[in-house]
Parts: sequence; C-alpha cells; structure tokens
Amino acid sequence: MKVCHQKRTGRRNFLKTSAKFAAATLLAPTLVQADKADKNPYGDFKMGIQSYSLRGFSRKKALEHSKTLGLHYWEAYPKHLPLSTDPKVLKQYHQQLENANVTMVGYGVVPFGENETEARKYFEFAKAMKVRYLSADPKKTKTTFDLLDKLVAEYDVAIAIHNHGPHARYDKISDVEKMVQDRHPKVGACVDTGHFIRSDEDPVEAIERFGKRVFGVHLKDVKTTERNGKKQKIFTVLGQGDLNVVGSLKALKKIAYHDAIALEYEENPDNPLSDIEACLRVVRIAVKKVNSTS
Repeated sequence: MKVCHQKRTGRRNFLKTSAKFAAATLLAPTLVQADKADKNPYGDFKMGIQSYSLRGFSRKKALEHSKTLGLHYWEAYPKHLPLSTDPKVLKQYHQQLENANVTMVGYGVVPFGENETEARKYFEFAKAMKVRYLSADPKKTKTTFDLLDKLVAEYDVAIAIHNHGPHARYDKISDVEKMVQDRHPKVGACVDTGHFIRSDEDPVEAIERFGKRVFGVHLKDVKTTERNGKKQKIFTVLGQGDLNVVGSLKALKKIAYHDAIALEYEENPDNPLSDIEACLRVVRIAVKKVNSTS
C-alpha cells in the first residue's frame, strides 16, 4: 500500500514506456486468447488483488473490475469495506462480494497497539467477514504482541505483519522475524515484494525465511533507476522491475503456501486496468515456468 515518501519525478514517463512495452509484447492478441481458453491460468495459486490497486473506484465498481480481470480473491482495502459491526452493512458486504464471485481472504493494512477494545474491533470484523488474516502494522511492544497471541488463538484469524519499506517500523526481514519469533503460529508476515526491494531486501529470501508464517503476499514490482546521479526506486508494472517473479512463485510453492496472492499496483489509480492486466499476464507466464520445472 501507499506508505512510501519517495519522489514521483520521472515516473509518468517511465510508466508510459512500460505500458507501451507491455501492450506490444505481453498482451499480444494470440497470447491473450490462449489465456482466456486456459481454465486454470494460475495453476495451484489463488490469484487475487489488494483492492488498494482499485482505490480510484467505488466498492461496487472495483468488484466488477475484479470479476472482469478474472480475479476471485480480495485482500480488501479498508476504504472499500469500512470497519463495521452493523449486521445490515455486513450482509451488504457479503452480498456484493458474492455477486462478483469474489472471496475476501484478508483485510488491511490495519494498525494494532495495546488497546484490547480497539484490537477486538478488527478481529470481530474479520470473523464476521470470514477472512483468514489481517494485514497489519502492529506496534513493536511486548504488550501488543501478547495481545495478538491471545486474539489470533481466540478468533482463529492470523496476523500478517506488512513491511512498509525504508524507514518504516517493519523495514527489513529481520524486523519481522524478531517480533514473530516464539509467538503463536498464526502471528506471521504479509510479504510485500515491492517494499522489500525498496528496502534492499530479497523478497524470495523473505518468503523462504518466514516459511509457514507467510499468511499474505502483496505481489508488486519496483525498478531501480538513476536520475541526476542518484538512485531511485519506483513502482512499475510487474515484470518491468527488479522482482524475480518466477523465483517468488517457486518459493511460495516450496513452503506450500495456500493463501491468496494479492497483486498490488501502486500507480495510475484512476485508470489502472490495462497495467493490471499486463501484470497478470506476467504472472500467468511465470506460473507456466514454475509448473514446467516442478
């Protein structure tokens, strides 16, 4: 999700170039038709989306776009489904998700501190919406994690600590490892591949080190460029940056990851669909490579 403070200078030109390249090479008509004919284009992976990628749209429209894209799993962005305990609101949420053939598997990114009453609101909502995990940014205190240990056991909902990139609370792989060590098995990580790249960390290594504690994945790409003699890392279309997509999927397969993979695209919030489809095309190609070598 959008938590970085990096400059956006030069991004538009870069992304225009990326989009043109994607349109010319990744979305060739014959290949798109072949994908549509494939009834299982993502293999054993549950391919979904972090609905933040569709933040420029209403919940209804974002769900419609997800259905059109062939994505049936959401990690829901809180502005799409605001926290609620109202049975009528919850019923509406469930109905709209069902109508779009979308399963909500996660929710976040949400904060956690030492206040049990506030923490329970998120877990109650998660239980009501039948989600498997909460993508989270918990405070680094013993009291907070003692509380999370208690609540994940009580509600059977996992906590997936989301890494937010340079200078954030969870910057490095070790930042997450230190906090989940010796904690309840359902206290783990949401691996944001793009933010780990921004932090000069290897997302594949993150998946391998977290292992069974990986409960969520934000699949996104970052490109390292240089401008005026300074290195910059900018979000880009999947496959156009530094992410080892095939390696990431292989690592997930190796740890027997069964939760959904949430594609997250940070750029172009008002018109992201063609870029998102380009990202998905890269995933489909990568899945075939993973399956051919397994």
